Amino acid sequence: MLIQRCSGRTAVVNWGVIRRYLVLAMIAMLAAAGCHRQSAGTQDSAADSGYKTYKLRGKVVGTNPASGEVTLNHEAIPGFMEAMTMPYKLKDAHILTELHPGDVITSDVMVSQGSDASVFLDHIVVVGQGRPDYKPATVYHVPAPGDAVPDFRLRNQDGRSIHLNQFRGKNLLITFIYTRCPLPNFCPLVTRNFAKVEKQLAADPKLKGKTHLLCVSFDPEHDTPERLKAYGEEYIGSDAKTAFANWDFGVPDHAVLKEMAKFFNVGITNEQDQTITHTLSTTLVGRDGKVIKFYPGNEWTPDQVFGDVKQSLGE
Repeated sequence: MLIQRCSGRTAVVNWGVIRRYLVLAMIAMLAAAGCHRQSAGTQDSAADSGYKTYKLRGKVVGTNPASGEVTLNHEAIPGFMEAMTMPYKLKDAHILTELHPGDVITSDVMVSQGSDASVFLDHIVVVGQGRPDYKPATVYHVPAPGDAVPDFRLRNQDGRSIHLNQFRGKNLLITFIYTRCPLPNFCPLVTRNFAKVEKQLAADPKLKGKTHLLCVSFDPEHDTPERLKAYGEEYIGSDAKTAFANWDFGVPDHAVLKEMAKFFNVGITNEQDQTITHTLSTTLVGRDGKVIKFYPGNEWTPDQVFGDVKQSLGE
């Protein structure tokens, strides 16, 4: 289970599957309501597992811990269904304790494209509190322009100790990944985008060497310096000694990781199958060590970040 609160919002990241008979019943309802499948080109955040992703916004009507369901009165889901009130089953029923009647949420609706039809909610974010007096166990910070970034310490792919303040005088682009991430549109996508940004910066004489990239692993148990180096070389496309001149892959110890996750709004939960359920977080830090821009999720593009870097450097 992963519960995340940030600036008055609570984010719940979870993996759940509606039982087959419920899905078939839902499909029948959708047909009556005139729903239709998502068109080509709609974002698929779990392509390797055969799911399509749709965006949902709605209000919590109630929860049922016995069945592990949350009932939502939601707006029309573009490309999928009309507005309606219906239950969605969650895999971890304990998450329901973080959802209250009246909460307004946004979420990804994951719909299986295989023969074994299934639907579940992912990346739930409470954008409006039904219970403003509710206080979660962990409070997360959403990086905002002007926020001073703490001098977190990590160990990089060469086994050397590095810290964020050593990059003062340069822009610092930070994101969070783990090398075993199985979803291509999560950690691998973010790392590929970093590789594109790095190449764009290296190709511009006015920007070359003025921005450093840092991928922070939240898997200290598995992401050793050796593993981070191999992972980095794969995306950088080189194993030369200078390959990491402008890009580090680092991992903090557990205590530092906890504080980094809270500051950079990264929700992390280790699952029983040793995978990690997590949110995505990328931040552009200026030469003075203060936040320039925060990019949640995976929808930002290399061109967007490259443009923000150019603007921040006055180019």
